Amino acid sequence: MNNHPRHHGQPPRRPNIGITPDWSQPEDQPFARYELKVPYAEAVLRAGGLPFVLPYADDPTCVEAYLDRVSGLLVTGGAFDIPPEAYGETAREGLGALKEGRTAFEAALMRGALKRNMPVLGICGGMQLLNVVLGGTLFQDIGREVQGAREHEQKHDRTQPQHPVDVRSGSLLAEAVGHGQLMVNSTHHQAVRTAGKDVSICAMAPDGVVEAIESTAHAFAVGVQWHPEYMSTTIPVHVGLYKTFVQKAREHRR
Repeated sequence: MNNHPRHHGQPPRRPNIGITPDWSQPEDQPFARYELKVPYAEAVLRAGGLPFVLPYADDPTCVEAYLDRVSGLLVTGGAFDIPPEAYGETAREGLGALKEGRTAFEAALMRGALKRNMPVLGICGGMQLLNVVLGGTLFQDIGREVQGAREHEQKHDRTQPQHPVDVRSGSLLAEAVGHGQLMVNSTHHQAVRTAGKDVSICAMAPDGVVEAIESTAHAFAVGVQWHPEYMSTTIPVHVGLYKTFVQKAREHRR
């Protein structure tokens, strides 16, 4: 007798994926607003997940309540930097704008998710935060601090790549997108300086800039410096990262 709850031919269950939005305060508007670039949600949907946007809360019980209701956490990027005090430094020339409220919320969510061994995917600034939360540090500005660095803030269409990265074989990232050379877009001016505790560097740019990390102490805690969701149609292999993330989230909470 088959006791499996799913009927034959039914698609697999869509796990709930919590997505952190950006925040802005338009000068001509009385209220601040949450913002989420559509490709993030589309990538989660295409990969078989069910996306939920998580408004900020500084109450720890709200953070835990969010984590009770999702099976995976997607921490997005944005045009802002992590406060250097978060990794034991002070601001240097080249540091960009900060969004302390956003960073505090995302860090609390990420710590809670990691404590539960819940799958975490960090994109761009989300990767940098993952490294910092796990005890690592950042270059505050690549152009000023990384000798010989190439341009990592592309001016052209972000659905098109900027440079290659080398994906390390045997990594979770390689499981998702394959190992060896992968073309990626690039929209960042900060990067990982020292990797955090139990953090493995799993992709590098030709100029030595760290492009992807993963935790060896968690089931799935991966960060990439590029935006795979922008290249889902131009370089479809990038969708593999979201598919693997969603599958891990499905396994996390069966």
